[in-house]
Amino acid sequence: MQTDGVILSVRGLSVSYGHIHALKEISLEVSKGEIVVLIGANGAGKTTILETILGINKVEKGSIVFRGKDITGRTADRNVRSGVFLVPEGRGVFPSMTVRDNLLLGAHHDPRNANTKMERVFSSFPVLGERKEQVAGTLSGGERQMLAIARALMSSPELILVDEPSIGLAPKMVSEIFNIITGLNGEGYSILLSEQNAYKALKCAHRGYVIETGNIVLQGASEELLNDPGIREAYLGA
Repeated sequence: MQTDGVILSVRGLSVSYGHIHALKEISLEVSKGEIVVLIGANGAGKTTILETILGINKVEKGSIVFRGKDITGRTADRNVRSGVFLVPEGRGVFPSMTVRDNLLLGAHHDPRNANTKMERVFSSFPVLGERKEQVAGTLSGGERQMLAIARALMSSPELILVDEPSIGLAPKMVSEIFNIITGLNGEGYSILLSEQNAYKALKCAHRGYVIETGNIVLQGASEELLNDPGIREAYLGA
């Protein structure tokens, strides 16, 4: 891992949905060249963290700093242009559009060199190159997840937010998706990952945060969390 300072710093972040306090003064950070994972049960607040960083949710309290600049309250579109991209849960592709057109949407804010970026994507994801004229809705679940990740790369991101990439996938495809995430990190992308599959996520990440009911209850190096008895009992089935 190559780290060169903090690329994302979240401090005291609180978000509410009406009377529901979804996030309660969350603080976390991601350094350049890191994979950081958010672990927690469904409804713990993992997706809310990622969506708020991107700019989808209104910040009630706290700050979000990306590359040294305060982006708290900025629109999602501005944050994408500045280098943050969210791969949403459930694959998040446009099923009636072709693979090629889905990818072009990823570069909509900066269409220059889109064809060059697409060829680079097809080099990393050959199956997408083979099916570039295929309608995305006819792809398998794993292929749609690849397409969602590939579309993120079309935006030339510096920080990729990935929400529950393994959900609903067969075990073999889950391993392939985590190999892709590890490979992207090896190419220099910083990644903040939300995942219920704690074992797979911690195996590929450098550090992790455990989220429960909108609070960070534990954090540490991945190896430490993997060996923590409480984490093993609650999330690893051991």
